[in-house]
Amino acid sequence: MSAAYHSHTAVQLAATSSTTEHRPLIITLFAVFVAATLGITVWAGRQTKSASDFYAGGRQFTAFQNGLAVSGDYMSAASFLGIAGAIALFGYDGFLYSIGFLVAWLVALLLVAEPLRNSGRYTMGDVLAYRMRQRPVRTASGVSTIIVSIFYLLAQMAGAGVLVSLLLGITSDAGKILIVALVGVLMIVYVTIGGMKGTTWVQMVKAVLLIAGALLMTFLVLLKFDFNISDLLGTAAEKSGHGAAFLEPGLKYGATGTSKLDFLSLGIALVLGTAGLPHILIRFYTVPTAKAARKSVNWAIGIIGAFYLMTIALGFGAAALIGPDEIKAKNPAGNAAAPQLAEYLGGVGTTGGAVLLAVISAVAFATILAVVAGLTLASSSSFAHDIYANVIRKGKATEKEEMGAARWATVLIGAVAIVLGAFARDMNVAGLVALAFAVAASANLPTILYSLFWKRFTTQGALWSIYGGLASSVILVLFSPVVSGNPKTSMFKGVDFAWFPLENPGLISIPLGFLLGWVGSLLSKEEPDKGKYAELEVKSLTGVGAH
Repeated sequence: MSAAYHSHTAVQLAATSSTTEHRPLIITLFAVFVAATLGITVWAGRQTKSASDFYAGGRQFTAFQNGLAVSGDYMSAASFLGIAGAIALFGYDGFLYSIGFLVAWLVALLLVAEPLRNSGRYTMGDVLAYRMRQRPVRTASGVSTIIVSIFYLLAQMAGAGVLVSLLLGITSDAGKILIVALVGVLMIVYVTIGGMKGTTWVQMVKAVLLIAGALLMTFLVLLKFDFNISDLLGTAAEKSGHGAAFLEPGLKYGATGTSKLDFLSLGIALVLGTAGLPHILIRFYTVPTAKAARKSVNWAIGIIGAFYLMTIALGFGAAALIGPDEIKAKNPAGNAAAPQLAEYLGGVGTTGGAVLLAVISAVAFATILAVVAGLTLASSSSFAHDIYANVIRKGKATEKEEMGAARWATVLIGAVAIVLGAFARDMNVAGLVALAFAVAASANLPTILYSLFWKRFTTQGALWSIYGGLASSVILVLFSPVVSGNPKTSMFKGVDFAWFPLENPGLISIPLGFLLGWVGSLLSKEEPDKGKYAELEVKSLTGVGAH
């Protein structure tokens, strides 16, 4: 026991001295990545002239380019850092995130991608307002988009804080909060300068880098075990301290009735959430046709599927080669597992280890910046196009005024994300993203599906569905163990006002969102406009009259 302890301590000391010794190299490589993505943004910003360029990239991207950008948008800090950490700590149960995130694309492909591309211009509000009363529906759509985006932004901010503090050796809370603020400032710059064109190009570059980085790490992990996956899993189970239970369901979700319900809630949120995520929905508007929107989802499914297969090697590799104690020592939620694994694979205490750590961390950071830019663009677009142009200015705003409003909204949303991200810095980023999925599936998905496929749907039904789904999911999250009650991973430590036992509200709030939309429509005195529904049906299925 004593010898094992001393060798473990020696490895930790070697890692610390290596990182300190090679810190100038690490920071230089990191700075090169950030400078390159900023360069792309400035280049694209010079080509952003109209509202269509700012919101939809001028609809000039091909299906493959958009598929790459969609996967870049989707493979966030949660996918890379959160899932690798969840698998390293919880084995089989951690891998459920990968499965849920991937299966969700089938819902987006089959029900949403093509009809949405045909029916709207820039935002979800365009689709809802087509056959409803404009002002209340656009306001609700804008509010929902902003709240879902902020939930998702929290996860990215938490991931950025972990990454940069690991690289720079920052351990103080003040330092980590400063890093979150820096990420927020960078994201504001990305969106205000580059718009959708800049954001899309950064996402494409980042998707290629992330796949390449994951592929390299997967190859090196398998090489350590002579490409014997059984050996890899066996060593991970043994090192985890849980034995065979590590490779079976139930380590995180199965010990009690509550955790089984939590698993069900998480599964529903993951599978249904993607089709309601604003930053994914607006990606369908960047291609010239609905056919290209459908093809881009096919590309995205292939790219994302390959990546999630690699998370098995990354997560179990981290468990086998580093061990849960050392992973938790760097970050209690496991978010640092992938960078720690990169340093181990390159050689702890060597230049190779420092270079691999820097490259993988820089790729993860580029991942965060790209996703953060997409999210901020979705929420600022919705504010400018739905709330400012169509509600406040009643459709009389010029394109220049609208884009100005979008840029100011970006600054405001960035500020909110910085403040909340500072509180969320110790939470598992995959779990945080699952909350955003639950809110999106509760508020946005029912309204989109009813709008596209149910002729009796009314404005009242839309408002009940959006606000009801939004309020129920947010309130349940506020009073869940995610926000208080857990001394290690809650947002507010040292206080406990959690009365809702589940970590994810999806099990309650998603059915409620659908139910409220249905009941609100049936109780509405407003007669649905059947002519408008027929027009929308033809438009959504054929693309006739689409922008």
